[in-house]
Amino acid sequence: MAESGRARLEAIWLKSAKLGPMRPVSEATLVAGQGLEGNANRGGYRQVTLLDANAWETATGEIGVDVSPEARRANLLLRGVDLADTAGRILRVAGCRIRIRGETLPCERMEEAAPGLQAALGPDWRGGAYGLVLDGGPLALGDVVAWES
Repeated sequence: MAESGRARLEAIWLKSAKLGPMRPVSEATLVAGQGLEGNANRGGYRQVTLLDANAWETATGEIGVDVSPEARRANLLLRGVDLADTAGRILRVAGCRIRIRGETLPCERMEEAAPGLQAALGPDWRGGAYGLVLDGGPLALGDVVAWES
């Protein structure tokens, strides 16, 4: 949970293979122009995927299910950061900088996780965002997250 209103990095997940299981880690390294070191999906426009914990909890609460945010298959779970309509903005996570490229649209895998979840994640970018890593570096659970002005 964010202390004194400060946004935080709450979880980090790595994917060993496309469509493979998500592996939670307490530390990771973001690599500029690539994404998370050790993650299967690297490079391109979706170098790192982000999920807002509050948006996830709103969506799952609306359909009355308790599904772990790991089911969303995002790389970083943030608390205290609203990702809605942030394309083009730069997010700082610890010493790293990520340019938000767009919304991560919820797919049919969300419907497999819980009936109604795909639709519940539709509004206000609840399914998260993806971005390009501008400046890489180490990440750890609890790191401060903030928008660059």
